[in-house]
Amino acid sequence: MIRFKNARIMTMAGEKPFEVKEGEVWTDKDRIALVGAPSQEELSAAEFEREVDAKGNLIMPSFKNAHTHSAMTFLRSYADDLPLQDWLFNKVFPLEAKLTGEDVYYFAKLANLEYLTSGITASFDMYFELDDYVKACTEMGFRSVLCGAVSGDESNSERLEGNYLKYNGLDPLITFRLGFHAEYTCDIKLLERIGALAEKYKAPVSTHNSETAKEVRECVEKYGKTPTELFESLGIYNYGGAGFHCVHMSDNDLDIFKKRGVWAVHNPGSNSKLASGIADIKKMQDKGIGLALGTDGPASNNALDMFREMYLMSGLSKLKENDAAACDANSVLYAATVGGARAMGLNDCDTLEAGKQADLIMIDLYQPNMQPFNNIGKNIVYSGSKANVILTMCAGKVLYEKGEFLTADAFEIYEGAQERAKRIQESVNG
Repeated sequence: MIRFKNARIMTMAGEKPFEVKEGEVWTDKDRIALVGAPSQEELSAAEFEREVDAKGNLIMPSFKNAHTHSAMTFLRSYADDLPLQDWLFNKVFPLEAKLTGEDVYYFAKLANLEYLTSGITASFDMYFELDDYVKACTEMGFRSVLCGAVSGDESNSERLEGNYLKYNGLDPLITFRLGFHAEYTCDIKLLERIGALAEKYKAPVSTHNSETAKEVRECVEKYGKTPTELFESLGIYNYGGAGFHCVHMSDNDLDIFKKRGVWAVHNPGSNSKLASGIADIKKMQDKGIGLALGTDGPASNNALDMFREMYLMSGLSKLKENDAAACDANSVLYAATVGGARAMGLNDCDTLEAGKQADLIMIDLYQPNMQPFNNIGKNIVYSGSKANVILTMCAGKVLYEKGEFLTADAFEIYEGAQERAKRIQESVNG
């Protein structure tokens, strides 16, 4: 077991999820064994392989990145300052066509390093070359939920179903959820088949949804329905799922999300950089729609930083509503931790409670930006940064601590990623 003592603890559970208490957290293999104050009997019986003196710092659930394309690190700062459609079709797709499995392996590892520095222990990842991606994550001890990324014609539904059966149960750190890229990249026959798969497996489906006004307008012109209405008519959301971005949603779209239990995954950094708009978070909250937070990919953000996303989520919502009380810090912190876990189906990784997965982080409170302790949770959202992350643990294993990566050779990853990014760019640009 690992013992964290002399800690402040925010469990994110119960009736007061943001309350900070003093005590200890014990982990046993991949599970949380104790949260709070141990009895003398428990202390006498316990055998610890390691004891960590938290010195008054905060232990809390880790962040969950509920939408990303990790291996797109090779496009970071390569195709910037363009509108979404030009960026995607003229810059991203041509280079992605040159990717190999080994490329994805290195680029995903690079992203995972960045996640760990930001206190993120799980990603809801939509990409391809999945065997190599899974290898990158499992070697590092990083948790990932794979989201189906199919597009094109109906034949690709077979690949989606095959991956669903292949990757679920493959490794404790890996799960797979039905999904597709977006309405505008899928033939209607493929969407119909995906609706049938949702019914066959009684499974949630996740996809990009209503990211831009153009996407919604063209869908209405084509089908007479918004993307959400189209998915509803095809049974795609019958068992829930997640919509990534959800910037341009009608009231009826939101009613469908509420009815079906679909999570809205907010990506404020990417939506700002691509000028896609500001999602109506207040309306979603008022309707009781589940909210999660994601970075989107490193080609459209370009950082994989949950602290920046949290600040933007609150700040942009306040600006949109012209109301400084909108989207309070507690709701943002919840979306970045518990909301993300539940949107990804990681219900065992959401809060700090005995028996749950030991996915947690330690936040350094003894830095200027965290003082004084007027409200620790709000400090994390409004003034916190990656520099405050001391330790990141996933499934009971410390992956990052005090600036060091414990399950990967960072410089070997940097060199490998740089070499492969250069090769891909040269193959396209000459």
